[in-house]
Amino acid sequence: MNITPLFIVLPLGGAFLTPLLGKRWKYFPGAACNIITFCMLCLSIAAVAMVYRYGIIMYRVGGWMPPVGIALVLDSLSAFMLVTVNLVAFIVAVYSIDYMKMYTARWNFYTLFLLMIAGMNGMIITGDLFNLFVFLEIASIASYALVAFGTEQEELEAAFKYAVMGSLASSLILLGIALLYGFTSTLNMADMAQIIAGRRGSQLLLFVSGLFIMGFGLKTALIPFHAWLPDAHPSAPAPISAMLSGVLIKTLGIYSLMRIFFSILGMTDAVLNILLALGAVSMAIGVFLAIGQWDFKRLLAYHSISQVGYVMLGIGLGTPLGILGGLFHLFNHSIFKSLLFLNSGAVVYATGTRDLRLMGGLKERMPVTAATSFIASMSISGVPPFNGFWSKLVIIVACVQGGRYGYAFLAALVSLITLASFMKVQRYAFYGRLGEKWRHAAEVPFSMRFAMIVMAAACLFGGALLLPSISAPFLKGAEEALLLGTGYAGRVMENLK
Repeated sequence: MNITPLFIVLPLGGAFLTPLLGKRWKYFPGAACNIITFCMLCLSIAAVAMVYRYGIIMYRVGGWMPPVGIALVLDSLSAFMLVTVNLVAFIVAVYSIDYMKMYTARWNFYTLFLLMIAGMNGMIITGDLFNLFVFLEIASIASYALVAFGTEQEELEAAFKYAVMGSLASSLILLGIALLYGFTSTLNMADMAQIIAGRRGSQLLLFVSGLFIMGFGLKTALIPFHAWLPDAHPSAPAPISAMLSGVLIKTLGIYSLMRIFFSILGMTDAVLNILLALGAVSMAIGVFLAIGQWDFKRLLAYHSISQVGYVMLGIGLGTPLGILGGLFHLFNHSIFKSLLFLNSGAVVYATGTRDLRLMGGLKERMPVTAATSFIASMSISGVPPFNGFWSKLVIIVACVQGGRYGYAFLAALVSLITLASFMKVQRYAFYGRLGEKWRHAAEVPFSMRFAMIVMAAACLFGGALLLPSISAPFLKGAEEALLLGTGYAGRVMENLK
């Protein structure tokens, strides 16, 4: 059985049924969302094993043969991203069971949530460049609405800003796709890659590369394309903040950049140097903007910019070890940053404030939240033996091996400043003297605690992903898919035959 289309069909079907049945049975939206996301997580893990055993898996939509028809392509990189997205989605869905009781019309939330997942999964498995844009827009539009879900002035303003910047990014991306279509007369990624390989040196390709770097850079929130993120992430409900920072910016931005430049256009030294520079600037400026913040969620939002910089730094090195480190940090960041946003949501749930200066001593009243927040803080700071340490170490070693000593030093320095920033979070939010107004604060409900504990366990044992038996089908497979470069086209075409 070809499981590839199920990654789109399941969440789209759930999004269709939720408005129909959610008004009548109030427990249906949450239950359906949790069942669907759990099934997709299981299918994602199965996809890793299937690709490792059988190679690239293709699905021809409607039975039409590509490049005329649309193909869904499941390779090692796609399987890696599917696990990342659907793992976070399932944990966030569990967390939302109790958290979303603060809001009315929860079926609206779950409908948009499933649409966003369908869009991300579609982007990951599509083999058609225009359909990548279509799924990108599905995920983007759903995320705009989810940022505004609280309907307060702050949320609406942030969602409007996010939508404007996102629409600009989409326009740049669509223009780039249109120019490539005019240049190659095809939208199938593999077919396009083979045509471009025979027409190197075109000035049009340089212009299109610039459009994609700006467009997907905006979706990723790399500096200087980051202006929307510090408003959008804090304003959204905590589960959506976790999804935006944990997986959305990586799928819409980083994955698309990797797929297009490695598999279609062909990665060049000039593009690698641009990614290196953008990664280094994002790392440094993001952490310095974060350390002065007192709004818990806004501080986390700026750290998202900084940590995405690590991923781009690893990918920009272009070496096997650098790419492995970048992909590993992409996965690790999805875990610990999602956990940190869930922690912030638990604090807001119990206290009603995001201002660190108004907190203090919450460890006494919220021990699970405090413990999991400490683990996530150590992970993002790169403290051993937590998962963030291992991926940052691989990136730094890759920089040294490549003779990029300045980048290695900057990566280590940013990690130290990150540690200082999160020591501030721990000191002001959870340690110190318990404020009188928080004497009656209580730990969050079970589903929220369960989600945070699972993510904290992943932070503790995430370094095990480097073990050869796990790394070979998961991390190494994704790394090899990128290093294959435009050879991706030959593999896909051979599979079609």
